[in-house]
Parts: sequence; structure tokens; C-alpha cells
Amino acid sequence: MMPSPYPLEKDLGMRYYASDSPGIGGRLRSSPEDFVVEELPLPISDPNGPYLICRLTKKNWELQQAVKEIAKHLGISHRRIAWAGTKDKNAVTTQFISIYDVTPEAVGLVRIKDILLEVVGRSQHPLSLGDLAGNRFDIVIRDCNPEELAKRVQAATEAVSAGVPNYYGLQRFGVVRPVTHIVGEEILKGNYEGAVVTYIGRTYPLETETAQRARRNFAETRDARAALADLPIQMTYERAMANHLVANPGDYAGALRVLPPKLLSLLVSAFQSYLFNCALSSRIDAGFSLTEPEVGDRLLFANGREDIVSSRNRQAALMQIRRGRCRIALFIPGSEPMASHGPMDEIMQDLMEKSGITAEDFERASRFVETKFAGTLRAISLSADVQADISGESVRLRFTLPPGHYATTVCREFMKADPYVMI
Repeated sequence: MMPSPYPLEKDLGMRYYASDSPGIGGRLRSSPEDFVVEELPLPISDPNGPYLICRLTKKNWELQQAVKEIAKHLGISHRRIAWAGTKDKNAVTTQFISIYDVTPEAVGLVRIKDILLEVVGRSQHPLSLGDLAGNRFDIVIRDCNPEELAKRVQAATEAVSAGVPNYYGLQRFGVVRPVTHIVGEEILKGNYEGAVVTYIGRTYPLETETAQRARRNFAETRDARAALADLPIQMTYERAMANHLVANPGDYAGALRVLPPKLLSLLVSAFQSYLFNCALSSRIDAGFSLTEPEVGDRLLFANGREDIVSSRNRQAALMQIRRGRCRIALFIPGSEPMASHGPMDEIMQDLMEKSGITAEDFERASRFVETKFAGTLRAISLSADVQADISGESVRLRFTLPPGHYATTVCREFMKADPYVMI
């Protein structure tokens, strides 16, 4: 496997590519139309339910902002809108949302630029994260390196078909400001002031100098009133937090709670994602395979069943993996006690100890955020049958992924490029 040379990927635990072949370079998202995502829904449960299920197609909209705008046009709280998956901003995306207690006629009157809402049915229950069959992607990578382009595309296609590290992608941590996991870690430690200062005050180079200056000033002074005057108007979450601190000096816990509940929970779960990336890279450091099990490895089957690899069943497990019936998985810790079965569990426990985070911290964060952060399994490899077409110096990739998997994880294996050209 080839190490990534990019500091940002290393900081996020994404330290390896599956193949040693050179990448095609290029740039993602030259326009939103170059990154098309179509959510594949699960069956709608009940035509008489109180939740209206709508197909949302949007271009160049961040999901939370799109939901707030839809709610404003409907005259309802944005908390009455739920969704199954968070989609990219700089893209054309089609997904499904549930809206509580609204009529199809009201939805039909919504007119928002680059947003289309279509009623498709009703349900007894709101959508929640993961309530989808998968996502279909149609992506164009432009300005690729023309040298042996077909050969490089073929090598990456074969690598993705065999299996690449199933990292959480850059957008999981924040595209322009990959800061969510750092804020989440501070929340887990109960350091709410640190979480707020990081969220508002941490700077990254892709922001404007005006934004960076406002962030630096807040980080140095903790002056919420000055921050409210300095922060650009489009920074709605940062401004809402600063506004709370102006009215309630020192109430950093309250400032965090002005964030939408889903966003607040995503901050904590982003730290879990970071732990997974780091543990997966540590597995590769140790020379272990993505597809050949070690004694003590956890297995995750397609139907959700779990198992542990032993010396007795190791060959049978290998056969099941090769037949595509299960994958090696890592346990991501949460508020529940973690049993250790093998070297990967020991690696994860060591990461937890180094960070100073315990199961009790996740339990406290669960109460603070009002979301349960249980431990979960995630497969360590991602594979897909990619249809790749070359046109001049552009490469078009079409593929489908299960829920919770990142198209950029596939794209980075093809590109092997600076992550900042992928946003």
C-alpha cells in the first residue's frame, strides 16, 4: 500500500492508498454538475402516516441550510424535517426527507432557487440517518494527468474492485474547515469552552482573510460581542453561538446547544469517525490485510450478523470474505463497555487511552447532546464495481455504494491528489 503524502489526510487518519500505482490527478467538482448523487430509498412504510416523504433535489446547497430554508417557506420549525443521509454541498444531489404534519399542497407551493421538492408518499415514522438502500454516483474528474491515463484508470478500477481502506471521507470532518472531530473531542471531555472556541475560532487556509481574522480575534480574546460584529453574515452557526454568549456570558454549554441537534450529535460522532480512520491506518502499519482475517478480528455480515475470528474458524472466515458474505470490521467505541478480542481492539483501546476518552465520557456526551453514542462496527474495506470512461483529460466514474460509505474514498484512490482539490 502507498502512504499518502498529504498532511491533511494524515491529520485525519487517512494515511494509505490501496494501490501503489500513480494517481490520475485532476480536480473534482469543477461545477456542481460534475458530482451527481442519487439516494436509493427504502420502501415507504404507510400511505396514511403523519410524515410526508419528499424527494429533495438540490444544487450547491448545504443540507442543514436547505432544510432551514424549506422550513421557513413552509412556516414550520426545521426540527420537523428529517433525512436519511447527509449529502455534499458542491454537487447535484437527490435524496429523501420526511416532514411532519404538512400537506402536499403546502409543499407544492415551495419555490426556492436550485431546490426542487416532490411529494412521493407518507410514513408512520420520520426518516433517520441510515434509512436508505445506498447512493448512486456519477462523477467527472477533470484536468487529469494525460500520461498513461488509461493504464492508471485501469489500475485504480481494479484496486477499488478488490477493496480500498474504507475511510471516513474529508467531508465527514468539514470540507473547508475539517474541525468537527476536534470540537467533538472537546465535548466528550466536557470542555465546552474549548469546543466553542474551536468551532468559532479555529482557522483554516481556504477561508477568506476576513473570516480568519474574525476567528483569530475570538480565539485570542473570547470577546463574543466583537465576534458578532466581525464574523461574516453567512456564518450563521458561529454568529448564533456568539449571540448566545453576548446574552449569557460564559455559558459555553448553552452556546453549543444553539446548534441544530443533528449537527451537535455529528460533532461527537465525528470523533468516533476519526478514531476509526486512525485505527484502520494502524492496522495497515502493522502489516495486516484488509481482506485476510487475523485471529481476534471482528466480522460484519451483510445481514448485520457479527462474529469473531478464531484459530478454528479462520479459514472458513476467509472463504466467507472472498465470497462477499462478510467483511472484516473495526469496533468503534461509544458509551458501552468494549471487550477486547484481538490486536485491532487493543489498537482502538490504545487510541482511546491516548486521547483520554472513556465510555463514561460518551455517556455524558449522550446526555448533553440527547443522542445515544453506542459502539458500532464498520467494515474496514470498501469495494465497488466502477464504470470508468475517459474523454480527453476527463474521467467519468459511475458506481453505487452502501449507506455510510464515501464516494471521495473511491475518488481519492483514482486521483491520489491533494484533498483540497476534491472539495
